[in-house]
Amino acid sequence: MTRRRQRPTEEVSFQITPMIDMTFLLLIFFMVTQKITEQELSVPVLLPIAASAVEPQKTQRDTINIDGGGNYYIGDRPATTEEVRAHLREKFIDYPPLQIYLRADKNTPAKKIREFVDMATEVGAIDLIFGVYAN
Repeated sequence: MTRRRQRPTEEVSFQITPMIDMTFLLLIFFMVTQKITEQELSVPVLLPIAASAVEPQKTQRDTINIDGGGNYYIGDRPATTEEVRAHLREKFIDYPPLQIYLRADKNTPAKKIREFVDMATEVGAIDLIFGVYAN
């Protein structure tokens, strides 16, 4: 009869340091993205009131603002028509399908809103929602 030698048993330990590192990384990520979201909505825009407004699904959308004078903002940064068009093209290439949240002031000329819708269609946006207040 052959006897097997018993190997010394090693104590298994749980490494908590990598888990703490990941927790801090996630915390920093969410803090940074929250600040970006707040900046996108910081442009002073008086949204129109809609009787049939519904809250959209929470998805990652690119936010474009148009103030009452018809000036474009990418997030909170002023932009020209060509800068907006280039931004939308870049976003469509990087993050298809392109989904846009348009916040247009209630005093924005309809011509500017139509111009933006045409730009979004031209670059291939498939989902465009308008920001409004519910009645």
